Amino acid sequence: MKDLLFALRSGLGWLSTIPVGISMEGIEALMRHVYVFPLVGAALGLILAGIAYIAGLAMPASLVAVVAIVAIYKLCGINHIDGLADFGDGVIAHGPREKKIAAMKDVSLGTGGAVFVVVIILACFAIVSDLPGEVLPMALLAAEVSAKQAMICFAAFSVSLQKGFGQIMIERTGTLHFLVGLVISAFLCILALGPLGLAVLLAAQGAALYLVLVARNNFGGATGDGIGATNEVARVAALATALALGGVLPWTLW
Repeated sequence: MKDLLFALRSGLGWLSTIPVGISMEGIEALMRHVYVFPLVGAALGLILAGIAYIAGLAMPASLVAVVAIVAIYKLCGINHIDGLADFGDGVIAHGPREKKIAAMKDVSLGTGGAVFVVVIILACFAIVSDLPGEVLPMALLAAEVSAKQAMICFAAFSVSLQKGFGQIMIERTGTLHFLVGLVISAFLCILALGPLGLAVLLAAQGAALYLVLVARNNFGGATGDGIGATNEVARVAALATALALGGVLPWTLW
């Protein structure tokens, strides 16, 4: 139990800007219990849900969307969207895999990365603006849980390409971690949004599996940038599903 709690605290340190501290020992514990990612996502999602709810009491939908997006990157940091930018640079680069990998490793922001980031942020703004106020807080919670489970999914079904923290997660994450995380995520998402929450979760996992194929086809394997990109894309896929199916599937259990 002590090791599990240590992993949870380390997960908050790795996946957010909350100053709980993180160490190599903490990362090792987190990798042993990587299925706690959705629990960290739930904690972050609860904070985002509270912010969106309070903002919705006093602001129009477009401003609530701005507040929600700012809160996401203030709370979760920009490491994952930086990974999306690097991933986008590599995918867009023309030429053999070596050139694509070099573009992904380049610290300069390229056109591909810029386009990926802009599209994701615009999509998030458009979706959050259109989500009904009564659904938005729990949709943000379910989306954050689903995005963190998507990171597990990407790591579990990928092959590591290079050294780094991404390599550690990819090499340590197996099918059992994915399945345990999926069960935890399903419980949390159903609790938040009923049957709609399950659809949100499945959409995010579909996005993760798609990015596994994109990484494999473009680079021959996966890196930490792919894990970060998965978090960003899966969050938007989850929110889009909540918007698209919110009028079709029940979104409460009561």
